Amino acid sequence: LIGATLILKAADYNAENNTGLLNLFQGPIWLKVLIGIMLLDLIGAWLIHWIEHNVKWMWGFHVIHHTDQQVDVSTGLRHHPGESVFRLTFTALAVFVSGASFGVVMLYQTLSGFFAHLTHANIKAIPGLEKILSFIFVTPHFHKIHHHYTLPYTDKNYGNIFSIWDHLFKTASSYQVNNITYGVDTHMDKKETSRIGTMMMIPFQKYRFPVGSKFSE
Repeated sequence: LIGATLILKAADYNAENNTGLLNLFQGPIWLKVLIGIMLLDLIGAWLIHWIEHNVKWMWGFHVIHHTDQQVDVSTGLRHHPGESVFRLTFTALAVFVSGASFGVVMLYQTLSGFFAHLTHANIKAIPGLEKILSFIFVTPHFHKIHHHYTLPYTDKNYGNIFSIWDHLFKTASSYQVNNITYGVDTHMDKKETSRIGTMMMIPFQKYRFPVGSKFSE
């Protein structure tokens, strides 16, 4: 509720004060809508996702999402409440920086929710079309690589709607889907990762070092 209020306040502030990047230039509505959605996706999804993987205490919350060893559409809902605070805060920041209107924000949220489920769905890649689609959009195959249980793949393919951010910032990776093992190597005990109570406590436990850990003691 607090996060939603922040997002609404940011949109209202932009409307009342003509602030944000989109209000710095004149252009057709379709172009502003497209740029607005892209900026919201960059800051409100890609950036915070990258940060969660690179800040140790934030990874403790996000790792819950990676513990699913059977990735499907339900995985898009597998998040610690603490992570939702990060995501909503950055979405509000994205709204403020971009200058997106309430309508653009609602359109983005709709697309974001759709892609969150689509990219975790068990849909096979279409030969010949996958490479083209995944250069612009996050496809199920593109995102499945992110759910491979070991580094460096866990730290690749952060995108939500647009994969162009991963290509631009050199975090895109390819991998044979048949070789993917879902989960995360530090939390493969299903007794722990199948119970809500134990999962909620993971962020408050001692950090577990995976193979190739990027964090020091």
